[in-house]
Amino acid sequence: MRQRLLTTALSWALIATVAGCKRDEAPAPTAPAATAATAPASYASERLAQYVRVPLTADLSAFDEDDKKMLALLVQASELMNAIYWQQIWPDREGLLAKAGDADSRRMVELNYGPWDRLNDDKPFVEGVGPRPDGANFYPTSMTKEEFEAAPLADKTSWYTLLRHDAEGKLVTVPFHVAYQDDLAKAAALLRQAAPLSKDKAFGNYLTMRADALLSDDFQPSDMAWMDMKTNPVDIVIGPIETYEDRLFGYKASYEGLVLIKDIAWSEKLARFAKLLPEMQRGLPVPDKYKAERPGSNADLNAYNAIYYGGSANTGAKTIAINLPNDEQVQLKKGTRRLQLENVMRAKFDNILTPIAKVLIAEDQLKHVTFEAFFEDTMFHEVAHGLGIKNTLDGKGTVTQALKEYASSFEEGKADVLGLYLIAALSERGDLDKAKLMDGYVTFLAGIMRSVRFGAGDAHGKANMVRFHFFEKQGAFSRDPATGRYRVEFDKMKLAMNALSERLLTIQGDGDYAAAKQMTDTMGVISPELAADLKRLETAKIPVDIYFEQGLDVLGLAKVEPTP
Repeated sequence: MRQRLLTTALSWALIATVAGCKRDEAPAPTAPAATAATAPASYASERLAQYVRVPLTADLSAFDEDDKKMLALLVQASELMNAIYWQQIWPDREGLLAKAGDADSRRMVELNYGPWDRLNDDKPFVEGVGPRPDGANFYPTSMTKEEFEAAPLADKTSWYTLLRHDAEGKLVTVPFHVAYQDDLAKAAALLRQAAPLSKDKAFGNYLTMRADALLSDDFQPSDMAWMDMKTNPVDIVIGPIETYEDRLFGYKASYEGLVLIKDIAWSEKLARFAKLLPEMQRGLPVPDKYKAERPGSNADLNAYNAIYYGGSANTGAKTIAINLPNDEQVQLKKGTRRLQLENVMRAKFDNILTPIAKVLIAEDQLKHVTFEAFFEDTMFHEVAHGLGIKNTLDGKGTVTQALKEYASSFEEGKADVLGLYLIAALSERGDLDKAKLMDGYVTFLAGIMRSVRFGAGDAHGKANMVRFHFFEKQGAFSRDPATGRYRVEFDKMKLAMNALSERLLTIQGDGDYAAAKQMTDTMGVISPELAADLKRLETAKIPVDIYFEQGLDVLGLAKVEPTP
């Protein structure tokens, strides 16, 4: 305890010293006018049309007053993740909103948690703002990769530390729980207040453990407890979770908060697939050494309705499924939990995927674009995160450490293609309806068209571009030049799927950074022909993604005052 207090005191002194250092003041340097949006008001007005509004609600009639009070507390805790996430991206939120000027530009700032359009390759849309920094506000903007690599700091690659320059210009680390102490203390108190209201004791215990984790950055015990929960009708994902924001190294995690209500009926249907993971791992189309690891047998698969998105989860392309924890040690020991966000998935299928298919998919294959197939594509994407390899074969450490800034996009690409592999394999063995396999393939192709619109600044978008070009070269689909519509070539789709699975798993297992970079640089781009086809979607006024009308008022819940 004494050591913890001493470390905290020193860290606070360090933050006070670093705060006066101008070169680390903000995440975005001033750029020439040519790199900024030339007409921000008109640009913002146009880009807001790329979103469709979705009220984030769920049926809460089965919950009593204590349950609803607990839900309100969880939403309030998740709302605090917004403030922390802003600090990780652009600390001066109010100053940026004032600089944005008109109402549409301010709205775009709020949706993007910053001045870069995340659905348009991070184009800056506030006058005088330069390109989005690869390191966000996790690192000093003046820091070089060489400086980072040379710094003798044991925790510099931790998911939960910031890098800063001290008064002498040397790199130092600042723990998240110190840097964001005030907001984390409030969130932890709300979780502790909610814990005794839970009728599920395991969930109540988890809330207490997660509160402790927010204040210590030691998340592994609460991740283990989260994996052991099976009967909780309510769930929350809160804390520093994904590393997508760190495009410099892929090390640093961003804060988010999601509050979820379990769909019991759907979850019961999905439960049996989680037990097939060890068998599915053995059947992967890759040499044995790349599938020698065994996924945890405690993994589970459930469907939920989301009632709140906060922080990182609420920016850019909204997630429709979750696979957690990200800690490789927890994954190997316990497996992972796959959470399918059914109401958000349905909103994207109805408002985005179906309209895209009507423009870009061959008319006689439109019947194969179904919500059931979209649900399965998404579900098995999350299942596939638990397959493959987590540690490199040559002692370079984890795949995340070896592939650095390419780790996220390669992991998403692996999950996409292995998810399709699982659908094919389960259809062949009779666990899924083999007659509907074509539905899976065609809906998968339409899904690529949906996801590439997220752009190169998004890990999912980049992964989809790599897969699009790989499948194109393999002849997995064809394009009619007369109509500009795409057609799945059934037999070649399976061959391409297996070939890409082997390629991605091999690069991950070898920790081959150079190969990951080369593949991304050559294939993670949008070709002129594809860009023209995507422009047709814009002309048809098909939204790129959704934004939420959410919060306690939307849910009909009353705010709960924090206990002293």
